[in-house]
Amino acid sequence: MSVLRRLIYREVFTAVTTVTVAFIGLFFFFDFIDELSGIGRPAPGATQLVYELRHALLYVLLQTPNRMYDVLPISVLIGSVFVFARLAQSSEYTILRTSGLGPWRALRMLLGLASAFVVITFVVGDYAAPEATKAGQLLKARFAGRLDAGPTGAWLKERQNGQEALVNVLALSPDGQLQNIRIFEYNQQGNLLARTQAQTGWITPDDTWQLSQVVRTEFAGHRHAGTDTPLTPTQTLPSLNWHSTLTTEMVSVAFLQPDRMSTLALYSYVQHLDATGQSSQLYEIAFWRKVFYPLSCLVMMVLALPFAYLHFRSGSITGYVFGGVMIGISFFLLNNVFGYIGRLNDWQPWLAAASPSLIYTLISLSAFGWLVLRR
Repeated sequence: MSVLRRLIYREVFTAVTTVTVAFIGLFFFFDFIDELSGIGRPAPGATQLVYELRHALLYVLLQTPNRMYDVLPISVLIGSVFVFARLAQSSEYTILRTSGLGPWRALRMLLGLASAFVVITFVVGDYAAPEATKAGQLLKARFAGRLDAGPTGAWLKERQNGQEALVNVLALSPDGQLQNIRIFEYNQQGNLLARTQAQTGWITPDDTWQLSQVVRTEFAGHRHAGTDTPLTPTQTLPSLNWHSTLTTEMVSVAFLQPDRMSTLALYSYVQHLDATGQSSQLYEIAFWRKVFYPLSCLVMMVLALPFAYLHFRSGSITGYVFGGVMIGISFFLLNNVFGYIGRLNDWQPWLAAASPSLIYTLISLSAFGWLVLRR
């Protein structure tokens, strides 16, 4: 049985690797085409720094772990379907069955191989992809002059000393400097106490925000004599230290896409959002997708096994492989769509993230029961 295991493992692993490399090459080409429009443009305020071809190639190369993470479950399905369909067409799988490879033994064998792909997907998605994404964003920030989080910037919230503060950071420079900072401080009744604006800022190791070129306006506790009109004394300061519980990691996370963060970073950020009373559904769905997405390799492998029990005519294998491609693409699309459906209908985050895998698990088990066990 070890000979059969080595044979199937080698064939499936080779096919999955080939499909993965083909997908990555295709995405690399499209990503590189998108980057061509920026080549030759100087960085703002630094005419000596020009976005060159080598920078574009490096940036696209840094997107490779993300692409690999996205396509691995699909590659597992397509590669496995190709191998099993080819073995069935050449009657090799029939010989393997007569050698003692029953349905349940084949399923256990494939689940062992699929577990290896689960580990690979998890490592790529949780370690390689987040680090490569950060490096790519910092590379782009060198030539854009800053790292943006959209037109409104990144918004954060914290609670301390019975008060709340909303913090808006428009951009983050490549060296970690905060740009265009706005801080709105409230009391427990929701009254605005103060507004602080700063051109730049740094976060020290003890989580103190060192703000520069500050304009601070206080609203509470100051009124004109004999009237109820509140004063808004404004101070212009060269620098100001603002003590906060918001760390450099929290601010950096706010500039990343949720699906490109590691599982641990997502969990920590969800805890921070819950502690400050903010909506965390988007990041909770992303967290549970990180948990369930590697496990989809198990589902894809089970879905591919029934193809080994089909009867093929000459040339019909192409249609089945194409069907496997369509199933893989539909899973990828459904995985994204259910995230939006879950947010719109206020589903439990784990349910929105697990629904595609649960649906395809039922399909794979039904196909296995009908084609393999019953027929």
